[in-house]
Amino acid sequence: MGVKGRAALAVTVLLFVLGSMWLRLTPHRGFEPSSRLSDNPDGGLDHHLRPCLNSYVQVHLPGNVSDGRVAGVIEEDTDSFTLSECPGQEFQVSRLLSHLRAAATPDSDVLISPYLSSWDELIKFLNALGPMVGLISQEIEGKTGIIRELARREEEEPEGMREAGSDRLHFEMDKDRSDTIRSEGSESYRSVRSMIKAELHLGLVNFQEQTDSGCRTLLRLHRALLWLQLFLQKLGESPTPGDRLQSPSELCREAYRETLAQHHSWLVRRAAEMAFVAMPDRSYFFRLVCAQDQKGATLVLRKVVRAIGEVYTRTERALEEHGMLNLP
Repeated sequence: MGVKGRAALAVTVLLFVLGSMWLRLTPHRGFEPSSRLSDNPDGGLDHHLRPCLNSYVQVHLPGNVSDGRVAGVIEEDTDSFTLSECPGQEFQVSRLLSHLRAAATPDSDVLISPYLSSWDELIKFLNALGPMVGLISQEIEGKTGIIRELARREEEEPEGMREAGSDRLHFEMDKDRSDTIRSEGSESYRSVRSMIKAELHLGLVNFQEQTDSGCRTLLRLHRALLWLQLFLQKLGESPTPGDRLQSPSELCREAYRETLAQHHSWLVRRAAEMAFVAMPDRSYFFRLVCAQDQKGATLVLRKVVRAIGEVYTRTERALEEHGMLNLP
């Protein structure tokens, strides 16, 4: 079966299975996530990169950089070049890196707004990989929409009744709670730690049952971020002499099995892995991150992996401190 045949089969299976099951949480009725980032009706890859195929920005590489270094290792030469906008495509690795760096605060917290903006860029990245992986990005976009909606309601409705998901979470805030929200305003959803503190204080986090709290939603995004970090790290690695260069499809499947697959049912795992079958080849990813070859991609991806790792580690620490790494 050729690539097109496998792609068609993957689409058929995914339409029935993957959808809302990807992160095991569907956006509740009333939430309106931001508009889809890919409006191309046929889902073709050329839509994302057509102007970029012949005019991408070449990364200026230091002359002493070896192509055999492992991605993710902090090297001094990773900061010896700057990333530029790649003309003609939606996903911009330079913007992703900028958002990730803006999310990390001096006090080891993570700011929610640039964190979600990082996901906006990662959603564009996933959309650029074709319609099968694009289904996954739609589910992730729903999660970012939940947190944004909670922040909006926090700002506009600081008192009274809150609704999250299909469950209605009613609470009449006493004077202390009311004063807390008035003083903080939208600050409750300013950062990961402030969100955890506010939602625990208001009783919005349930450790036994599923709710659409910001903390539970963040945990699902957090797990997906680890998958993408590992995938990008594997893409940036160069094989040792004599080893076969694995395809992006194989690398993505490996990263998934080591991360998100541990939280998915058998059916979702099979559907997810089928989505990776028709993933573009390695040269496509070079163009997507505005690199000319593996050497350039390694340097770019090393920067991104390191920035994702910083945000991931901070979020992991905050969730772990409050026993939230296994929220239902």
